[in-house]
Amino acid sequence: MNKRIIALVALIGMIAWQAYSQNTTIMKTNNEMVKPYPKTFSHIGITVPDIDAAVKFYTEVMGFYVIMEPTIVVEENETAIGQMCIDVFGEGWGTFKIAHLSSGDKIGFELFEFEQSKELQPRFEPFRTGLFHFSVQDPDVEGLVKKIVDAGGKQRMPIREYYPGEKPYRMCYVEDPFGTVFEIYSHSYELHYSAGAYK
Repeated sequence: MNKRIIALVALIGMIAWQAYSQNTTIMKTNNEMVKPYPKTFSHIGITVPDIDAAVKFYTEVMGFYVIMEPTIVVEENETAIGQMCIDVFGEGWGTFKIAHLSSGDKIGFELFEFEQSKELQPRFEPFRTGLFHFSVQDPDVEGLVKKIVDAGGKQRMPIREYYPGEKPYRMCYVEDPFGTVFEIYSHSYELHYSAGAYK
């Protein structure tokens, strides 16, 4: 009787192991076939000549809210933040200021002020490889453009429609008071392009 029980347990164990191995192989094969899922956007970092003025503009005009007030970061190797900043910026920068803001859809807006770049204006170079603008969404494009201009920024083009007379999707390139170029959309990105804008 004991031998039969032992044999039965061994048989069940073998079947379970085969099933596990088979499932593991199937899962591995399925995982290898799955395409990468779309990543979510975390934040964007902008260097400005005056961080206090930039925080004022992006909160009062753009409506972003402050997560962390402007703070001084010191070049040092004793903390995780200090080590990270040396990894990113190298050595010799001394100190810089940083502030963390957020948009209405929880996208981070990170502002930096470096002593070394206070006099350097950003250059709008769309034909060079790399990032040349970011975009925000506001149904009142006209109202936001006016607020930006009134706060010392610039309107770089007329407000344009993607589908004139057909859909109310509008856009405009602007510039903040510190020279950073960005774009305003009246509707979400996928709505602007879902039907094809180039026709």
